[in-house]
Amino acid sequence: MSYGFMDIAVTPSVRAAQAEMGADHIWTDFEGHREFGRFTENEAAFIAERDSFYIASVSETGWPYVQHRGGPPGFLKMIDDRTLAFADYRGNRQYISTGNIAANDRVCLFLMDYPRRARLKIYAHVEKLALDADPALTDQVTDVAYRAKLERIFRLRLEAFDWNCQQHITPRFTEAEVARAVHPLRERLAKLEAENAALRARLAPTDGQ
Repeated sequence: MSYGFMDIAVTPSVRAAQAEMGADHIWTDFEGHREFGRFTENEAAFIAERDSFYIASVSETGWPYVQHRGGPPGFLKMIDDRTLAFADYRGNRQYISTGNIAANDRVCLFLMDYPRRARLKIYAHVEKLALDADPALTDQVTDVAYRAKLERIFRLRLEAFDWNCQQHITPRFTEAEVARAVHPLRERLAKLEAENAALRARLAPTDGQ
């Protein structure tokens, strides 16, 4: 059975690097693997929680380019077990990724979950769609509450995916995640402050004493 992601990622120069570092035997006869060519419920749940990802493309000069994409949680939609799509909103108007994709439709996505130290990497072919090219898809991926200028839709066809290990991923937390974590502490602090104020009022000397 093909390993999928590594079949794409491992080239002769990669195998040479693995051999130099004594790691070639790990991937030459990798046992217990499965086909990573279709998303499962596990990946669907992970993707639905993400509010950002990184997308890498390659220019006509051979230089790679990595860009950050962000939006409301779940803005990257899983259309089916081999298709993703997202609404592309106006940014700095350099259009480097958009131009690269016009010449070479191969991309790699990194989806990060910093608190749980997990990352999902995806190889895909991507196509740019005008907003009126597939109205149903446009409606499906558009968040009307997100205040940004929608310019196009990107639809991605999965080639392979894989999960990375947790090593060297530093846990990071969003403002909302921190707020949720400290909410019980804030409630407890407010309660203690109220109790302290009530005790001070009871112990305060009254007039004439």
